[in-house]
Amino acid sequence: MTDTTIGPISIAGMFVMLALRIPVAMAMLVAGFAGTWFLHGQRPALALLTTETFSSVSSYSLIVIPLFVLMGNISTAAGFSRGLYNLAYSWVGRFRGGLAAASILGCAAFSAVSGSSVATAVTIGKVAIPEMKRFGYSNRLATGSVAAGGTLGYLIPPSTGFVLYAILTEESLGRLFMAGIIPGLLLTALFIVTIMLIARIDPKSAPAGEAVPMAQRVSALLGALPLLSVVVISIGGIYVGAFTPVEAAGIGALLVLVFALIGRKLSFGDLHEMFLETVKTSAMLYVIVIGAAIFSPFLAMTQIPQNLGDWLVGLGLGPLGSLIVILLAYVVLGMFMDALSMLVITIPIVFPVIIGLGYDPIWFGVIAVIVIEMGMITPPVGINVFVVKAIARDIPMGEIFRGVFPFWIAMAVCLVFLILFPQLALILPNSMFD
Repeated sequence: MTDTTIGPISIAGMFVMLALRIPVAMAMLVAGFAGTWFLHGQRPALALLTTETFSSVSSYSLIVIPLFVLMGNISTAAGFSRGLYNLAYSWVGRFRGGLAAASILGCAAFSAVSGSSVATAVTIGKVAIPEMKRFGYSNRLATGSVAAGGTLGYLIPPSTGFVLYAILTEESLGRLFMAGIIPGLLLTALFIVTIMLIARIDPKSAPAGEAVPMAQRVSALLGALPLLSVVVISIGGIYVGAFTPVEAAGIGALLVLVFALIGRKLSFGDLHEMFLETVKTSAMLYVIVIGAAIFSPFLAMTQIPQNLGDWLVGLGLGPLGSLIVILLAYVVLGMFMDALSMLVITIPIVFPVIIGLGYDPIWFGVIAVIVIEMGMITPPVGINVFVVKAIARDIPMGEIFRGVFPFWIAMAVCLVFLILFPQLALILPNSMFD
């Protein structure tokens, strides 16, 4: 069989394994290893397996994963998320739709320490959804705002999506983190605008909350100050060049741990559970990195990315038209695949095409993360919708999906802004790095 025949067969086999619920990391590893064996024989395949496994997991930049995961786990266990939500509610809760807006702001703030979409949705949702139901918010708005707000955890640094993208493409993690800040703030603002429009169209769905005295607002600010300071120090430190993303992750995890212990918010049993959960999550991500490291060289051998690029050029759509085709393919894949699977499977295929079209790799990293975020709230998979359903068991799944639709439109609008004005993603990294 030829290279062009073995490539599609191996990829088809990988999707069959995924359909059989084999973990994505093992499906990629088996497809890449078996495909290399068929192409070049047993010895090169074994050499690829051993060298790529060692080189991928021994990368210094990969240390950022367990450190940021630990920081998010400590923040969740210590209950810092409630402080962030209370702060947002104290300032905007009195407005119509204010509780939903507070949920979005709480998700945005917590995203800056968690790096996880699911963790953000669960943590803020447990606090926000009961409050919105208590104040008479519609089920659609209450659940939709939390499910959509949770996706910010995949965009606002430290983002697991950016970490994996940096590893898969060998791009600068620091530049990617900086590139995600303005788009993250833009998407947060668009979500809040969406809530305001819903409240104007249907006032009963988003009643105004109770006014909070200034003294209570100041108290809420002081309560959230420890976690906010961690965000400013870790992300701000990267921006001013005080330390690298790995150092920022270590400093952030240490500060969160110190604040939690000083505030007596954690027991030794909690610490054991958090460290164990951090190891489990990090090991899962490391195995995904290994699978991608085996799969990517195999794709290069088959010339599938090059052939895909030639096919897109042959369509005569131009760079913009080709980009739109790629993004539409991502939207369709998002209906059936989870975010991590989409990222690690598609980037090795799509990235060479994007570079060939002349697009900036850092800019496309932001674009890819946002369109993958859209899949998190797209039926029938929509992982964030299932997360919210687990919190609000009495609300039908269909109601939640209808609730996230306006926010899905907001994400599409954000993509349009970034395509029309690429500097929204590039101005910060370009100002930091020559």
